[in-house]
Amino acid sequence: MNNQQLKLRAMIITALFAAIIGVLAQMTIPLPVVPITGQTLAIGLAATILGSRLGLLSVVLYIIIGAAGVPVFAEMKAGFAVLIGPTGGYLVGFIPAVYIIGLYLEKTSFNFIQAMVANSLGMIITLLFGTIWLKYAADLSWAAASTAGLTPFIAVGLIKAGLASWIGVLIRRRLISARLLVSALPD
Repeated sequence: MNNQQLKLRAMIITALFAAIIGVLAQMTIPLPVVPITGQTLAIGLAATILGSRLGLLSVVLYIIIGAAGVPVFAEMKAGFAVLIGPTGGYLVGFIPAVYIIGLYLEKTSFNFIQAMVANSLGMIITLLFGTIWLKYAADLSWAAASTAGLTPFIAVGLIKAGLASWIGVLIRRRLISARLLVSALPD
């Protein structure tokens, strides 16, 4: 397969994962301030399967699509106002989280243990960005922001990190063995 075909495949996979993030974002458990969503699971899957570069591109594409007005954010929300609203920090936090998860795995190994470490780190990054943003956007105290935007999501975040690690490593291996995904892309 030549470089042009590999780049085309990478663009298609990136767009596919942006769509997957949008679909999983609609799986929500509503809570008073911040809902529990499938977005973070999708972010972990994108990073674990695609790595830092394509994972990052898929998340950035997802955020651009949502900011442009396509209702792909949680609870079918869309628009730039969502990005600057109380839950916008979680969306912004996906960017460093997906990159760090993917980079960690590229520097170590794409196995379950390393993926669990990476996805747990990504979960912490996302929750910290979200909680800090929530504190300022909703004009809350640190205690209130932590109670609403951090504490309720730690346990479920670890469960999603475990799922993203297990499913992501499995799918990545199968895609590579089927030659649908290459472990390293050309520049």
